[in-house]
Amino acid sequence: MAYKPEGAPTVSPYLVVNGAENTLTFLRSVFGAEVVQQVRGDGDRTLHAEVRIEDSVIMLADATPTWPALPAHVHIYVSDVDETYRRALEAGATSVQAPVKKEDTDKRGGVKDAGGTTWWIATQVG
Repeated sequence: MAYKPEGAPTVSPYLVVNGAENTLTFLRSVFGAEVVQQVRGDGDRTLHAEVRIEDSVIMLADATPTWPALPAHVHIYVSDVDETYRRALEAGATSVQAPVKKEDTDKRGGVKDAGGTTWWIATQVG
């Protein structure tokens, strides 16, 4: 038996958020995420969810009193940073930084979703 599920990456961020369902909706509409798994508990609370975005998996769950929501930063490469940034704002995120080319090879911007996660989105431009 394999030590991990087939197709699973070795490393996946695990986000504990306020409003996991909102975060799942955000990830689907902004990044085209596919929900691979979602386990619900009492009151339709998300106990565990996994989404696939291209070759990556992000895991998440609703916060509880013993597992409070924590702010997190996640970096994600996209084919068009400006378009993704626009979609994120339309989906209710707030701007952290409009996309800009700085010292490295990426054009990068940042948004914060309603669940408290900051998404750094970038496209390599040379």
